[in-house]
Amino acid sequence: MKKFMRSALLGLMVLGSLVSAVFAAAPQEIPAVYMTKSITPEGMVRAYKALNWTPTGRVAVKLSTGEPPASNYLRAELIADVVRLAGGTIVECNTAYNGSRAESAMHYQVAKDHGFTAIAPFAILDEKGDASLPAAGVHLKENLVGKAFTDFDSYLVLTHFKGHAMAGFGGAIKNISIGLASRTGKCLLHSAGKSRTDPWGGVQDHFLESMGEGASLVNRIESRHGLHTLENAEKIGLGRRKYRLVSLD
Repeated sequence: MKKFMRSALLGLMVLGSLVSAVFAAAPQEIPAVYMTKSITPEGMVRAYKALNWTPTGRVAVKLSTGEPPASNYLRAELIADVVRLAGGTIVECNTAYNGSRAESAMHYQVAKDHGFTAIAPFAILDEKGDASLPAAGVHLKENLVGKAFTDFDSYLVLTHFKGHAMAGFGGAIKNISIGLASRTGKCLLHSAGKSRTDPWGGVQDHFLESMGEGASLVNRIESRHGLHTLENAEKIGLGRRKYRLVSLD
């Protein structure tokens, strides 16, 4: 498990007007965040190369495929060069809510419609069920990811930062916790380990803490206590909120 998550923390995040590349630093080092204001395929490649990371084995590229008819997601033409450099298969899991990505057949169509299948192989990790990963968190005793999660040796995470109705904001931690969870696992995370079938009605902070355990609208972030996800993630050793910013421009 540590092998997978170490790789998963190597990723690129698109934040509206900049692309940042983040790597997991050694325990005593201050992590570096590489930033470019060039939201272009070239800027994405520059950020990816700044990671100085070579994936090994079978490579997965985790992203959000985007919920139709209108949602935020990373356009295929923006990320195509990075995906090809990594030699990756784009991966995603089905959603716990009803929509166009709740079932695999429809989800594959969304991936095609949004251009992802034209740039790389595409796989739905929980198409054939769940895989249980042991967890020693306050809320979670296991984390249910897509069954095909362990078919890959390295994970590159491509994340778009956004406001989120429940979490306050969605970013890299959400992308590798709820994003890699199977439909059943998403219910566990949302309910803080209480339900495998119902993702709604859990305690808000417990949900935020569970996201960390599993991985510019300030009204929204503050009203949902969204920063608690990062506070708890730092507390349990997932990473640190202190970093050094390195411009690539």
